[in-house]
Amino acid sequence: MSNPRIKAFSIHLLLSACLALAVVCLVFFIWYPSPLHTAAGVTKIFLMLVAIDMVLGPCLTLLVYKQGKKTLVMDLLIICALQLGALLYGLHAVADGRPAWLVFTDDRFQLVRANEIDERKLDQAKIEYRSPSWMGPQWVSVLEPERADERSDLLFESIFAGVDISQRPNLYQPLNIVEPAIQKAGKPLALLEKYNSPETVKFILENHPKASAWLPLKANHQDMVVLLNENSGEVIAIIDAQPWN
Repeated sequence: MSNPRIKAFSIHLLLSACLALAVVCLVFFIWYPSPLHTAAGVTKIFLMLVAIDMVLGPCLTLLVYKQGKKTLVMDLLIICALQLGALLYGLHAVADGRPAWLVFTDDRFQLVRANEIDERKLDQAKIEYRSPSWMGPQWVSVLEPERADERSDLLFESIFAGVDISQRPNLYQPLNIVEPAIQKAGKPLALLEKYNSPETVKFILENHPKASAWLPLKANHQDMVVLLNENSGEVIAIIDAQPWN
C-alpha cells in the first residue's frame, strides 16, 4: 500500500473527525443538552450513525485512491457527497425529534419534541411559541381553556387521538406565571429515596444544595426529575433519576 494512499486516508479521516466533533457538539450541547439526550433516547443511535459515517468515507477513499487515476477526483467527490448526504439525513432526523418544549401541566413537566407539536392552531399561538428554538428546549406552561366544552375536547383528543394538551403551542404561556402552582405541586426530596438508591439521592443533595423539591419529567424514552426551589417554584436542573417505579 503506497504512502499517498495512506496520506489521503489520514486526511479524509481527520476532516471527518472534525466534522463529526462539530455535529456531536451541536446535538449534545445545544439540541439535546444533558441529560435530555438520554430522556429522548437519541444517544446510541446517533453516535452509531456518526461513527459509521466517519469511518466509511475514509475507508472508501483508501479503497479507490490511486495516484494518477483519471477518475480520482470524481471518485473522491462522489464519496464525499455520499458521506455528507448520509450525515445530513441522520442530522435531519435528529433535529426533527429534538426536545422543543419543557411544558408544565397539572403536576408534572412534559418533554415535547419538535415532531410532536400540534400545528393545527399554530396561528393562534403567540409569536414566540410558533416555532421551536434551534438553540435548545424552552420552558413553558399551559393555560387551560376556561370553557367547559373546550376542556372536554382537549380531554377527548388526549384519550382517543393521542394529542396531549402539552403539545399545543396555542395554549403556551411563560413558566414564571405558574411558579406558585409549581411550588404547590413540588414533592419533597425525601420521596426520591422511594424510587432511587440512597447514593443517588445523596449525590443530588450534594450537587444541588439549593434544591428542596422536585417534579416528574415525562419523556418518550426515559422519565426524569426536575429539581425545584421550594420557596419560589423556580426550576434548578433536570437530573437523571427515577420519578416513579
